[in-house]
Amino acid sequence: MKLFDAHTHHLRHDAWVNRAPGDILEPGYTYSVGVHPWYADSFDLRALEEAAAYEAVAAIGETGLDTLRGPSLEVQEHVFRAHVNISESLGKPLIIHCVKAFDRLMALKKELKPTQLWIIHGFRGKPQQAGQLLRAGFHLSLGPNFNPETARVIPSDRLHIETDDSPVALEAVASAVQKALDNRQ
Repeated sequence: MKLFDAHTHHLRHDAWVNRAPGDILEPGYTYSVGVHPWYADSFDLRALEEAAAYEAVAAIGETGLDTLRGPSLEVQEHVFRAHVNISESLGKPLIIHCVKAFDRLMALKKELKPTQLWIIHGFRGKPQQAGQLLRAGFHLSLGPNFNPETARVIPSDRLHIETDDSPVALEAVASAVQKALDNRQ
């Protein structure tokens, strides 16, 4: 099985390398482009639309909602909705950062009825929360600090792995996730 990093901030092949609009996109790599919710107050729609249209951009984001950091949730939601619109218009999956705003995120998914994948990156929640998100149609991406019990409840077709901004190798994350899956009861 070939490994794929669903979200990283490090320039590497076999990954969606996260970049902000206006960042230089090196040839030969595949990217996700978006405005992180912490920086939603400096959102430039035209710059995002332009960057998202590049052929090397395979996913939109990281975008999302974070109640602990960044501008108001109203500002973050406005920027998130713009990302959803671009994801839908270009037919590219959405990479989502969510901190303590999962109820609002699920409500937005129900309201907006997206056709593209919504992937929550760096998911660390408990199995019960994962179940709610899976029933709502989300995909979950696990990084180095995932909950092993949660990994066991995610169907393989909705499970992604990532390194995010960690120096941990993707192979180490994959091995840890596989170990958790092998311990299913």
